[in-house]
Amino acid sequence: MALVLVTGASTGLGLATATALAADGHDVVLHARNAGRLEDPSVLDRMYGVVYGDLSRPEETVEVGRQADAIGTFDAVVHNAGVMRGGAVLAVNTVAPFVLTATMTPPERAIFLSSGMHFSGSPQRLEPDFAAPGRTSYADSKLFVTALALALARRWPQTVSHAVDPGWVPTRMGGPSAPESLEDGRTTQVWLATAEEDSIDPRTGGYWYHEAVRAPHAAASDPRFQDAVVDVLEARTGFALPR
Repeated sequence: MALVLVTGASTGLGLATATALAADGHDVVLHARNAGRLEDPSVLDRMYGVVYGDLSRPEETVEVGRQADAIGTFDAVVHNAGVMRGGAVLAVNTVAPFVLTATMTPPERAIFLSSGMHFSGSPQRLEPDFAAPGRTSYADSKLFVTALALALARRWPQTVSHAVDPGWVPTRMGGPSAPESLEDGRTTQVWLATAEEDSIDPRTGGYWYHEAVRAPHAAASDPRFQDAVVDVLEARTGFALPR
């Protein structure tokens, strides 16, 4: 039985991930922006706990981490929360996973939600995007968080860290015509968060799509770009990844 935090789990893919983990007998802590975001409050009956906070706001993100740490040390954190467009894209999709990683007690495993759209992201946009975060594209934000996941795998060998492309699934973000199912979209992160470690190959540092490893954007695999992403995140947030 694992203790797992799933961010952005009030609806959609995060909720599907949280409920699948709970159904498998794991202790799941659900994160939502606020209680009003829960479409079905009865879902909390199946959860081990709940934490609230707006991940577009760094101070609330830190508070989410504090609430989570008060519950316990997590076996896995699934960084699922995301937005497709608007001024909070960089804050929610890239900065919040970093801030939680930098401020929480390190979990045994960290799973970061990426997207196939990260292949359209531009490594040259790193500095401009952080200079004008309201203009960041979804693709860029997912490139940056994929690089963060792989940087963590390299820097924290004690923590299993992976990036996951869940596919195009029918959520509020993906739309009703998405060709893949929520079950397809949740399976890989549920497995990575809870499977026996020796059944995961590579043990850490993978970019996954439906339980198969794929090569990510070349920049995401480049240690120099990984370090550049971490450096700009540390400089802009004031938090540093523990060494």
